[in-house]
Amino acid sequence: MKRFNRLFLAVIVSSAFFVSCSNDDDNNEEPRGDYENGIFVANEGNFEKSNGAISYLSGDASIENNVFSLVNPGKTTGDTPMCIGFKGDAAYIVVNGSNKIEVVNRYTFKSITTITANLNNPRYIAFANGKGYVTNWGEGGNPDDDYVAVLDLTTNTITSSISVVEGPEKIIENDGKLYVAHKGGWSQGNSLTVINSATNAVVTNFVVGDVPSGLAEENGTLYVLCDGKPFYADVETAGKIVKVNLSTNTISATMSFTGLTHPGFIDTEDNKIYYTVGNSIYSFAANATALPTAPLFKASDVKILYGFAVENNKIYIADAINNQDSGEIYIYSLAGAVTKTFTAGISPNGFYFND
Repeated sequence: MKRFNRLFLAVIVSSAFFVSCSNDDDNNEEPRGDYENGIFVANEGNFEKSNGAISYLSGDASIENNVFSLVNPGKTTGDTPMCIGFKGDAAYIVVNGSNKIEVVNRYTFKSITTITANLNNPRYIAFANGKGYVTNWGEGGNPDDDYVAVLDLTTNTITSSISVVEGPEKIIENDGKLYVAHKGGWSQGNSLTVINSATNAVVTNFVVGDVPSGLAEENGTLYVLCDGKPFYADVETAGKIVKVNLSTNTISATMSFTGLTHPGFIDTEDNKIYYTVGNSIYSFAANATALPTAPLFKASDVKILYGFAVENNKIYIADAINNQDSGEIYIYSLAGAVTKTFTAGISPNGFYFND
């Protein structure tokens, strides 16, 4: 239930695509020991099975799976790693189901410490003003216990918490302020919270759209991807992309999808915004006033698009296949040509560039 909104849909979709996968796989038995200038992939594993893992893509050449356990014998990544954040020489792996953060050296992946205290259903992490900020859902059925945990990066301890409305999910930093999208936890949220990292106080919280799941910044504008309420909600609603002016913390524009379209992921690069609907990839210029009518391309080989990123004129897609077996990583050109594929862990959900 930790990822109820997405997994509910994934179970339905995966029943039609229960297949195994194979491809260019380089599962070394010994760790590389040098993880600079590559890409980490968080693999959630099966919920409550503690078989989440971290993969490492060495450019476009090869993949090494289960990196954390290979480098740190006897230790496991845990149950449902959600994301990886980088600060200084450290990488912070937020592990949702295990209620912990694994702290490792980002270049060797050797364990530094494990943080377990004062975390309850942790989701995502960002950094500001010399501190880490971790979104927490608290108990899923309680709408009043959600918070952002404040992490002391020197002692690697949670020193305080900031109470926020239900379902804090993605979090991003800009100019000393934290922006938190309230996807809604086990429910459906619709707002964005702004936190001042100098005081750890909530500056404002305002409605952006139903189920805001993605945040991306470009040239002083925050692009908030709102999924819309799913079909199983009280009333199904369409998604939208909301532009927030980061100087004024106000909405500058809203671009709505037609019908009951539900987008999936968003990213930015070189003054362009990229997003997904199903397994179709779309793009528009940062100054556009309307959404495109046709996709860049359709990732036709992808069964369940579960992770997405754009970097250096390449599009990275994580395919969960069926959320049971090993997933696939696809690297596309901007024109939609597959340039490389790799077999990752179970339910790969995101890409983290260690450069």
